[in-house]
Amino acid sequence: MPKVVLVHPLIPPNTGNVARTCAATQTELHLVAPLGFEISDRTVKRAGLDYWIYVNLHVHSCLDSFRLYHQQQGGRWIGFSTKGSKNYSHFQFQDNDWLLFGSETEGLPPDVIAECPATVHIPIAEPGVRSLNLSVSAAIGLFEARRQLGYLN
Repeated sequence: MPKVVLVHPLIPPNTGNVARTCAATQTELHLVAPLGFEISDRTVKRAGLDYWIYVNLHVHSCLDSFRLYHQQQGGRWIGFSTKGSKNYSHFQFQDNDWLLFGSETEGLPPDVIAECPATVHIPIAEPGVRSLNLSVSAAIGLFEARRQLGYLN
């Protein structure tokens, strides 16, 4: 099953909402530090409500730590970016994909994008809107991957 990875997330409610989505779908959630908050922060927990006990959460101290963990697990890094080369709905997801999302203000770091064998974007019709909310983007990407792979319940 695909995994969701937030690289340097900054806003606690966004991470809490992604955590709730991951809990509901039994999807692993990986957070790559530095984070803009502490996991114990009440705003993160409030956004995830009482669902945190259902989150298969992995916190990595830095990108290098996450890279090592990923190498041991295998699978492709799929970078979600406003500059992604392919529309997410036209991309063929695989069961062992890691869906990577960057911080709310910076997106994925360039070195992470360079390591992704594929980058995808979620189309936005209004040119004045730079991007979608992180938790919305993660849900869109995860549910499309799950749909393609037959994980819809």
